[in-house]
Amino acid sequence: MLLNEFIYFDKDTDLKNNDRYSHERDSSVLKSTDLRKSRLTLKMLNELRKAGDAREQEQLEDLALVRVMYATPQEPIE
Repeated sequence: MLLNEFIYFDKDTDLKNNDRYSHERDSSVLKSTDLRKSRLTLKMLNELRKAGDAREQEQLEDLALVRVMYATPQEPIE
């Protein structure tokens, strides 16, 4: 579960089509008896890259909102 689900919860948001999280991949939980490291496959690396790209896009959108929110107010034209 992602922290963003708690912070930015919106009833209209479809979490199944989220670029950063796939619930199908969430079944690979390591146990304390697992001694070996899991191998990174090209598929895993590609999913990590896509998640990073989606995160960068979200940060750019948030930065645009912050710039509008904290911009200096324009002088009223009289």
